[in-house]
Amino acid sequence: MASTGRRRLRGRQIPMETECGKMMSSRSDSGSGEDSLDRLLPPSGAPRRKSATSLSKSEPPLLRTGTRTIYTAGRPPWYDEHGAQSKEAFVIGLCGGSASGKTTVANKIIEALDVPWVVLLSMDSFYKDLSPEEQNLAASNDYNFDHPGAFDFELLVSTLRKLKQGKSVKIPVYDFTTHRRQKDWKNVYGASVIIFEGIMSFVDKELLQLLDMKIFVDTDSDIRLVRRLRRDITERGRDIEGVIKQYNKFVKPAFEQYIEPTMRLADIVVPRGGGNMVAIDLIVQHVQSQLEERELSVRALLASAQQNQPLPQTLSVLESTAQVRGLHTIIRSKDTSRDEFIFYSKRLMRLLIEHALTFLPSQPCTVQTPQGHEYEGLSYNGRGITGVSILRAGETMEPALRAVCKDVRIGKILIQTNLDSGEPELHYLRLPKDIGEDHVILMDSTVSTGAAAMMAVRVLLDHEVQEDKIALVSLLMAELGVHSVAYAFPKVKIITTAVDKSLDDNLHVIPGIGKPINAHTHSSKSEYVCHTFCPQLNFLACFKSLNA
Repeated sequence: MASTGRRRLRGRQIPMETECGKMMSSRSDSGSGEDSLDRLLPPSGAPRRKSATSLSKSEPPLLRTGTRTIYTAGRPPWYDEHGAQSKEAFVIGLCGGSASGKTTVANKIIEALDVPWVVLLSMDSFYKDLSPEEQNLAASNDYNFDHPGAFDFELLVSTLRKLKQGKSVKIPVYDFTTHRRQKDWKNVYGASVIIFEGIMSFVDKELLQLLDMKIFVDTDSDIRLVRRLRRDITERGRDIEGVIKQYNKFVKPAFEQYIEPTMRLADIVVPRGGGNMVAIDLIVQHVQSQLEERELSVRALLASAQQNQPLPQTLSVLESTAQVRGLHTIIRSKDTSRDEFIFYSKRLMRLLIEHALTFLPSQPCTVQTPQGHEYEGLSYNGRGITGVSILRAGETMEPALRAVCKDVRIGKILIQTNLDSGEPELHYLRLPKDIGEDHVILMDSTVSTGAAAMMAVRVLLDHEVQEDKIALVSLLMAELGVHSVAYAFPKVKIITTAVDKSLDDNLHVIPGIGKPINAHTHSSKSEYVCHTFCPQLNFLACFKSLNA
């Protein structure tokens, strides 16, 4: 029986309308970074083509390595030109009785959506740790896991809210054998769509407010009992008598008292679970329309911005000594050979990194010399230093950082341009644990519009790195890129060896560095830098090297 605000979907019958659209909130875990800055934007006024994140199912964007399969479609910008988050992840809430098929429906939706960066979050991960007394009750099937009090709603709401806001979160891993959370939690980041499923998904009012679409999976009680018996016996090591006892004592009454009444809160009720493809198709169509409305054009905004202000105070340019100017003369010349380009670029990168380290915080430090005298010096005043390269071009600066910072930790962020939309997309990241407590040196060889650099900074902020602890270090920058990053992130230190005035029609830095390159092969000057250092490396090789 349908009520206002939802439609029950039966058989092949297509409903006349749904009210899901009225329930939406406000819009809201490698290659060259500059590759995503220097490619052509679509011509002004040209029709916008479909994003590469919605690829045909016949040619899925998959890369298979020896140990895993990676979905290589990228995540488009989730922030505006000011660097602030402008769209939240779209959250689908799935509720239903135990073993009703919620996870199956979730997987069917993920498969049909065919978009990257979808997170499946299970309420089962948020069971509370049991005390010794409760452990004994659970062992005798006398503990009620189907009561709202069995869940840590405070942690659940906090985690889902942060994930929806685009932040990096840690998800507990619950052991159903010991009834305790495991020591190591799972890191999750970068969701465009979050599918949250659980028996009590609609019970908590705060939790309900985070759901953009609410779906109730309605399955016959006999079918649910059979599924629960199979699951608990084969997957959780229970015996049949204990499962039936727990079902009659806790599961069935809890469904009638807490779960079934929340069906009225659903936007869509799906009978028969994953077998109801009509309902799933309807859900997918609505979600896709919502994602299309949330698309952004950050790079176009940056490229068209009028930058008439003086260079920001957060910018530090390496002093143009005779040595520095001489090195620039060599690496900018079209007649420079590959070997010379690499040699002198490395020298300049070393000078740049040394210069960047002078901006790290220090404190007075007194040491004893071998001669028995005191020396009043300085020491680093911070927890740690992490270098993060925007792949592939930023990776060329890692040797210089390693040469001057002993035991420095290195992270990597892969950002590429979507050739259809012209926007940078996040494809992959590998960051050290607890990076939020470090000072971070973010490395890329050149910065033109600043689009990739902004995305990388946004990723670091989402991982709780403080803005004033980030230093963007680049061999060469355009004024537009400097202004874009400084305007969006005024506390980020920007460090380079030179700032060039303009960009050409292809958004290449002018006069720039390196030799002219084939636009069909390498679309940016930083791509040339990377290709010069490692000519055999390509986009797929980055994935394979990171995931071998």
